[in-house]
Amino acid sequence: MASYTNFKELASREIEGRDYQIKLKLRDPRVLIMAPHGGKIEPTTEVIAEAIAVEDYSFYSFEGLKGDSRMLHIESHLFDEPQALKALEKAEIVVSVHGQIDQNEEFVMVGGLNASLRSEIIQQLETAGFQTRPPTEGLMGTDPRNICNRGRSRRGVQLEVSRKVRDLLRTNKYQLQTFANTVEGAIRICLDRKG
Repeated sequence: MASYTNFKELASREIEGRDYQIKLKLRDPRVLIMAPHGGKIEPTTEVIAEAIAVEDYSFYSFEGLKGDSRMLHIESHLFDEPQALKALEKAEIVVSVHGQIDQNEEFVMVGGLNASLRSEIIQQLETAGFQTRPPTEGLMGTDPRNICNRGRSRRGVQLEVSRKVRDLLRTNKYQLQTFANTVEGAIRICLDRKG
């Protein structure tokens, strides 16, 4: 079966609590860290997003719970789960964490329409020892309807984290903390610039 094209279609066939779960922690409403394909859809993305949000920023994840959760993948430009859309209404800065499928190389693709935050995250990740690369076609996060670009500013950032990096962050708490602190630091710099 192909993946769903919207949340209503998904919710009509899947059972919350058995097939999927939604986590939402509302904190500083200006910043929302998201993992719209968490759990078994794109493993470890929700762990990374929650580590970035810590106790400071709002956090949202949609997580697949069933064995083969690939069908629960709603493409980012079609993602319309109501709790996510509500949280986006107040968010000035949105960072969505996704899983890129490469299992052989360690890299993070940084996309989205927020050019200043994008470049700050790239600079901070590279300084911390994480390799970044430009997003490939289809992973650029530049569609205005992309979930990362649907906050108040209409410009967000999309992190596509390779499978090898996700596996590293899942098993190495120090590296996870370093990655999360690095992205959070970039967000804080951009917030400070805005005053």
